[in-house]
Amino acid sequence: MDRALFIRAISRFLAGLLLVAGLLFIPAGTWDYPQGWLLIGILFVPMFIAGLVMMKKNPELLKKRLNVREQESEQRSVILFSGIMFLAAFLSAGLSFRYSWLMLPVPVTIIAAIVFLAAYALYAEVLRENTYLSRTVEVQEDQKVIDTGLYGIVRHPMYMVTVLLFLAMPLVLGSVISFVIMLCYIPIIAKRIRNEEQVLQEGLPGYGKYMEKVKYRLFPFIW
Repeated sequence: MDRALFIRAISRFLAGLLLVAGLLFIPAGTWDYPQGWLLIGILFVPMFIAGLVMMKKNPELLKKRLNVREQESEQRSVILFSGIMFLAAFLSAGLSFRYSWLMLPVPVTIIAAIVFLAAYALYAEVLRENTYLSRTVEVQEDQKVIDTGLYGIVRHPMYMVTVLLFLAMPLVLGSVISFVIMLCYIPIIAKRIRNEEQVLQEGLPGYGKYMEKVKYRLFPFIW
């Protein structure tokens, strides 16, 4: 086992856990926020398991997933806007619980949790299909076009999954206000996709033909 990679992954995991917990429970003013605990459980337990699997089976993929340093200037603005969106969404969810602002009924939370876990399963499948998946927009050495499985249906199945995950999160938290804020992710990810496809067309052989073959970027028959 790569000890340095393990320490880096665990540190990043714990930092993310503490950040999300702080953004939820501090504005909520209490630890007794069931929807907050539910989100933390369904978000971080599968994340921990996925990290262990990648550590054992594909440490190179784990390294790519931990890399967040964007080379493309346009993508740095995407990361900035995404960060602001997440801060606002989590803070508003905690405040909504504290002051009972437009809270959703429990059945909605349960259904959203099921959708979230189903999306996580798709996330694992995308990682299995494409070992070139980095968190940054780049063309890697010896990278090849993947056009089978989910990649034969949409060009960006990972982003399709993240849309499902991110829109399910505020529903799990029971917050209408947080959900409205999270809708901002759709134009943000559309901006990222357009820039990424430009980079891949210029640097990845065969990607142009792949775009002709697979017409839809994110959701079949929609876009």
